[in-house]
Amino acid sequence: MASITRRPAADPSRRAAVEADVLAATERLLAAGATYTELGVQRIAAEAGVARSTFYLYFRDKTELLLRLAAQLGDVSFSLVGGWSPTEPAALDELAASLLRVIRFYRDRRHVLAAVLEVAGYDRTIGEFWEEQLGMFIDRAHELLVAEQAAGRAPADLNAPTASRVMIWGGMRVIADHVVNRPADEDASVAREIAANEWFGAFRRPAA
Repeated sequence: MASITRRPAADPSRRAAVEADVLAATERLLAAGATYTELGVQRIAAEAGVARSTFYLYFRDKTELLLRLAAQLGDVSFSLVGGWSPTEPAALDELAASLLRVIRFYRDRRHVLAAVLEVAGYDRTIGEFWEEQLGMFIDRAHELLVAEQAAGRAPADLNAPTASRVMIWGGMRVIADHVVNRPADEDASVAREIAANEWFGAFRRPAA
């Protein structure tokens, strides 16, 4: 797994404050339209109100900084949908509601998501880390599908590992494109369509 270990500072409260300032400054610059590739450490440090040398006391480089931002994306979004179960009442409606929360979370941080996807295309460390983040969702989907097959509610001929990857990677591509390029008033419709595709395409797919 890609490391996001940070260099220790003498004062834990000072370390937390500086790290938070740098992360917030990076988000502000991205939200203002800068691409992550063109952002230099000096510009990030200046926005955060710290010296360039101070930046390197808390982050090894820009890659480590982006890993921290990517971890926040994955962890929070998983907490929003990871507890959903196909056995609960109104499961389809609850899945759509969970996905809507995820979409709104990503919309608020679409500049960070765009940066992660931008850099993942050419940086192996970021790419592997993002795959690991999505792996949490894939593992959970696989676990649920296997349980539904065992209970006879999902078709026995369903390829659970493949279906899990299709659901998560496909859904993530749609969400990423949507929050960057489409208006917020379409969020609920997109969440519903993704949920319906997952529900009727895998969890309750008619037997062949």
